[in-house]
Amino acid sequence: MTRNVISQKDWYSILEASPSDELQDLKQKYQRLALLYHPDKQGPNVTATLAEDRLHRFIEVDRAWKVLSNEETKREYDLQLRASELNQSWPVDASVCLADMTWDEDNEVYSYGCRCGGEFSLGREEEAEEAIVCCDTCSLSIEVKRTT
Repeated sequence: MTRNVISQKDWYSILEASPSDELQDLKQKYQRLALLYHPDKQGPNVTATLAEDRLHRFIEVDRAWKVLSNEETKREYDLQLRASELNQSWPVDASVCLADMTWDEDNEVYSYGCRCGGEFSLGREEEAEEAIVCCDTCSLSIEVKRTT
């Protein structure tokens, strides 16, 4: 599976599960939902719209199971989920222009001093339009902008 396919959905919520669930728990939740939404299990009274919605739900449940039942794809998905959680909702203490940071040629990082005496570091590979960078010694964070 490609990285985009793995990270585009919240596979745990689709399976009504959580990251702490064991494989057996995930399997039971998958089986329950697969039976509930399986196209062959729909009654004759189901409208075409509802049948189509249930089919899409069944396909999502199946995809979630394929990602979460495989140890390698589950580990990759969990890492992506954790990374996205870390990138969200950081309180920003200041905005700094990349030009105001000091370039360290030897280590190939930009750095900026924190008021606690620590340092904010930004590697060249992280050099995007905007980035949130945490201090290496305290809980402060800054937003680094490429332009002023």
